[in-house]
Amino acid sequence: MLDTQTLAAKAAIDPQNFALANCLRALAIDAVNAADSGHPGAPMGMADAATVLFRNHLKFDASAPDWPDRDRFVLSNGHASMLLYGLLHLTGYEDMTIGQIRNFRQWGAITAGHPEWGHAKGVETTTGPLGQGIATAVGMALAERALAAEFPGLVDHRTWVMLGDGCLQEGIGQEAISLAGHLGLGKLNVLYDDNDITIDGATSVSFSEDVPARLRACGWHVVRCDGHDAAALDAAMAEAKAETGRPSLIAMKTVIGFGSPNRAGTAKAHGSPLGADEGALAKAALGWTAAPFEIPADLAAEWRAIGARGAAARAEWQARLDGSAEAGAFAQRLSGDLPAGYGAAVAAARAALFDAPQAVATRRASQIALEALAAAVPAMIGGSADLTGSNLTRVPAVDSQFTPQAPGRYIGYGVREFGMAAAMNGLALHGGFRPYGGTFLVFSDYARNAIRLSALMGLPVTYVMTHDSIGLGEDGPTHQPVEHLASLRAIPNLLVFRPADAVETLEAWDIALRTPGTPALLALSRQAVPQLRGRGDENLTERGAYVIRSFGSGRDVTLLATGTEVALAIEAAEALAAEGVAVAVVSMPSWELFEAQPADYRAEVLGTAPRLAVEAAGTFGWTRYVARDEDVIGLRGFGASAPAERLYEEFGITRAAIVAKARALIG
Repeated sequence: MLDTQTLAAKAAIDPQNFALANCLRALAIDAVNAADSGHPGAPMGMADAATVLFRNHLKFDASAPDWPDRDRFVLSNGHASMLLYGLLHLTGYEDMTIGQIRNFRQWGAITAGHPEWGHAKGVETTTGPLGQGIATAVGMALAERALAAEFPGLVDHRTWVMLGDGCLQEGIGQEAISLAGHLGLGKLNVLYDDNDITIDGATSVSFSEDVPARLRACGWHVVRCDGHDAAALDAAMAEAKAETGRPSLIAMKTVIGFGSPNRAGTAKAHGSPLGADEGALAKAALGWTAAPFEIPADLAAEWRAIGARGAAARAEWQARLDGSAEAGAFAQRLSGDLPAGYGAAVAAARAALFDAPQAVATRRASQIALEALAAAVPAMIGGSADLTGSNLTRVPAVDSQFTPQAPGRYIGYGVREFGMAAAMNGLALHGGFRPYGGTFLVFSDYARNAIRLSALMGLPVTYVMTHDSIGLGEDGPTHQPVEHLASLRAIPNLLVFRPADAVETLEAWDIALRTPGTPALLALSRQAVPQLRGRGDENLTERGAYVIRSFGSGRDVTLLATGTEVALAIEAAEALAAEGVAVAVVSMPSWELFEAQPADYRAEVLGTAPRLAVEAAGTFGWTRYVARDEDVIGLRGFGASAPAERLYEEFGITRAAIVAKARALIG
């Protein structure tokens, strides 16, 4: 609970900051009550700090939300969304009208329950899944440092984050904290809403560590302050900005639901509306007399002035840009467009494969593609979750290591798959980069929620996932993906590729780079495959599936396959053809792209003859293309530890098994 004497003492520290913060508290109370849904407590508790930040420290111009050199502000504890929406409305973001505030959490409004990137200007990333905001912000800080090195004088801004105990309890939070400290991201500043409350009650139920000590151990600069003392908050933020070699944590001791007589400091303030009675009592305690959704004119004017405070800095920056010899290159990088020589680089890489076919693992084929494409696309920035030698994600063009001393084009993410995926989202959101990163396909489970956010936001992030099947062999079932392809194919707006050879792998990379609104995931093999494709200019992978071989007149049976099993299906088709069977082999590198094709094309590829599918993965999902689950040659359990050839034999993924099944289908 919060007594009136304490509340009055806090208000007296900086009455004007307190009054401005009350605008945020009042809007949070009103919007959550109107929606009868939401989280008023965190916005009420963080309002003082947010006001100091926007009033005195954040570099932004509300009239130019996309100004490239603005500071980024990330609300990692996204359930406090009404704090962000209130800030955007009060500072004058054009699209954040009072009508949007009134329609908080309603159909069609840009004021979603948790902030969603692309809905409202000023929302820098989608937050909600706790911990991903801070991890994405690490990617933004990485991008700022790397772009500043390329374009000195044009890039110099900070990344500010607000987070709570939940972001720090999630494992991804620690992944992000560790990486940021290791790389010395000094322009990353985090405001910790230390209010001692989680949904289940006091944090003491589940959380007792010394957070500042943990971050110090990870190489962070730490400041503690009273989260309701405007002067202390201002000094703490200034100290954080002065620290250049380490990221900074400002641990703010706050009261959740600040101002609510009966709910402040309790879990009851977290995830439920205050209601009309308690809302009125809270406003009275805060000295707020305006009607619901109304802001007194003098306070509204001051907030608008805060929103315009950065106009002069933006004008100075624009003058520097206009006078810079790098202006054109900078604009091209931020546009997200591929450079002029990109098409020629793809054509040359394609011709090289036809001139000298590559019978290699598709992970190596990916590296061959990267050798050409990364040199042609300066925006590409790579990395791996401690598996560079296995993922083959490092090539000469991105061979410069990102270190605390100097930013490079290759990031060693360490054993932090989830953190890597979220950081890549931040790199993409910041602008100027096309990030890619590698790990094993089986570890996509660790990264899945960040991959999901890549798809939800429509970000041009490429996931290089190698060791795509039981074909990885002796490492055994803990490392052999089975259900992962089906799981990833279930994510909307994610292109999942399982290429059959070096040509399809190059084509998949080309599609990933030419599709800026959709992330891509490449599932790549450890074992070698022959190059199957003949010379031709068309990117057939872009069709999702196509007939790669046809034997005989007409069609008695169709063999569908992906990845390493396409070559196996072709071998089986050749054996069937020798018996007089007419066979079509369909390579299906991307189900998503195939489903996007016209119905007549899909019907032509699939044909009307019986169909058999072959994939060294779980059979789930294939019945959209075959009549029965029995018509799928794949896995119905986990793998085992043994050489790949023995595993394929033991699990019945062989030429002989395909031939026998096909014969049975034909009847």
